[in-house]
Amino acid sequence: MWTPLNLEPWAALLAGAAFALALCLPLDRLAYSLPRSLDPQLPAQASLSHRFYRMLFWVAGPVLGLLCAWRFGATPAAVAAIVYAVALLALAWIDAETGFLPDLLTLPLLWLGLLVNLGGAFSPLADSVLGAAGGYMALWLICGAFLLLTGRQGMGNGDFKLLAALGAWLGWAPLPWVVLIASLMALAVALLRRLAGRMQAGEAFSFGPYLALVGIVALLRL
Repeated sequence: MWTPLNLEPWAALLAGAAFALALCLPLDRLAYSLPRSLDPQLPAQASLSHRFYRMLFWVAGPVLGLLCAWRFGATPAAVAAIVYAVALLALAWIDAETGFLPDLLTLPLLWLGLLVNLGGAFSPLADSVLGAAGGYMALWLICGAFLLLTGRQGMGNGDFKLLAALGAWLGWAPLPWVVLIASLMALAVALLRRLAGRMQAGEAFSFGPYLALVGIVALLRL
């Protein structure tokens, strides 16, 4: 996975941005269609927030392609990293807008992470398997304990699968830091929204975007 391709550095950067843009097109369509297949009551017309997130997605996608190509060079690992980063970006968009983390994206991302790490591209395979299983079980146990203590569901099953996917790509070791930093970011944003009067006490909010964004940074730091 780390064998360099015969490309100049500038060509690798351009190829990374172009590949990310190519991925953005189908994922853009899925960001609209998947939530509506899960909840037919969602409005058919794209909302203002959908158009805003869509703009951010198309700007951030090629930037992530450039960063992955710069970080991993002209290698197949860079191609895999771009798929990972742009898919997580799409999941962050969908969850931030609708509260869904569709299995149609999270589960293939999980299995792809295990396949990519068969050769230890980003993590030894054993660490990836432990990361996938441990990521799912950790949030499942936390959510179960929260439900027992409060009688309320703390997060959705999609968050469990998303962290499992991150573990499949990153291995188990970075996951505690990913969860900690994502939690701190989520709490900071929730507090700011609460102080601004844009969020009520006990109101649910999406955790997936924070996991996804920290997961992208974690891969670029490997």
